[in-house]
Amino acid sequence: MNPAELLRRSVIGVGPYVPGAGARALAARTGRTDLIRLNWNENLLGPLDGVLDAVAASLPGSVWAYPEQAYEEFRLSVARWAGADPAQVIPGHGIQALALALTSAFVNPGDRVVIPRPTYGLYASVCAVAGAEVIRVDTDPDTLAFDLAALARTATEVDAKLVFICDPNNPTGLRVGRREWDAFVGSLPDRCLVVVDEAYADYIEPSQRIDRLAEIDAGRPVAVLRTFSKIFGLAGLRLGYLLVHASLAPHLHAVQEPFNVNCAALAAGLASLERVDALPGRREQAMSARARLVAPLASAGIRMLESHASFVLAQVGGDDVAVCEVLARQGFLLRAGSEFGLPGYVRVTIGSEELMNEVGGLLVRAVAAGG
Repeated sequence: MNPAELLRRSVIGVGPYVPGAGARALAARTGRTDLIRLNWNENLLGPLDGVLDAVAASLPGSVWAYPEQAYEEFRLSVARWAGADPAQVIPGHGIQALALALTSAFVNPGDRVVIPRPTYGLYASVCAVAGAEVIRVDTDPDTLAFDLAALARTATEVDAKLVFICDPNNPTGLRVGRREWDAFVGSLPDRCLVVVDEAYADYIEPSQRIDRLAEIDAGRPVAVLRTFSKIFGLAGLRLGYLLVHASLAPHLHAVQEPFNVNCAALAAGLASLERVDALPGRREQAMSARARLVAPLASAGIRMLESHASFVLAQVGGDDVAVCEVLARQGFLLRAGSEFGLPGYVRVTIGSEELMNEVGGLLVRAVAAGG
């Protein structure tokens, strides 16, 4: 059998999404079985208090049935929390599945999609598989901030169907300014949708965020991706949702698997939304721990980007892979910037304050030693 004769041409050569080195492979190489994962932006705090108990209590009466009732309850709960209409809420098996649904609904082979660089690598993969022509726009080389004007200009020049924005951006942690955002959306060409990934937006005070739901309600060409993987600590259950204008929702439901979110994830999401009063405390914990990591790096003259997310991107210079190897041999997995096109940088997921104290000191010594 020749796969090339069977597969869609757009699938060939794309390959799977690679999140970076896994703990198992690094454990085998380093001989350590106590590695702490600070490379995948998981929430080391885990779920909110009481969520696991709520999930366990829900399972006996739910695992045998399709999650019709829980699905609707989840949409209603999200809508109340987000201030949306339930018809605008589309649950999904994580942001990855929702990104696939968006490309399935909007992208025809040959359509052009504009994506900044660096950013989350999945966007380019799912668009390429859909047959789109993916056009990258580099961030500012000095600040690594999005050039929103260049993104809008490029989208107009190529008559783009979609533009992807991650805010705050992964891997930089930088956020989009309100004034720049307004100008950007106003400059997009007709028949172009901007997809905004707000996976890390919960680490920003709500009053300081851009109200993109209001833009959706006003009919502006915006769709928003959100997740329970980050501040809610549910990455292993794969739960997210999409906010869109109600007129688009039926078409996106058409390209998703029916009931593509499992009962345990829905129960965890519902239980989490009953405990949102705990989120300010989690946000404060993350900010305090982030400061503990930043302080020794700044004192050592190591440049860091101003992060508004649950990770920090540090410019270590030299061989970032070697620096990560040093930290791995001391029990900590970091993400080498070379893996996402930023050689000389490392990305560190935020953990507890005590953990960040230790990692900050180790990282300073590793950089001083040249990896």
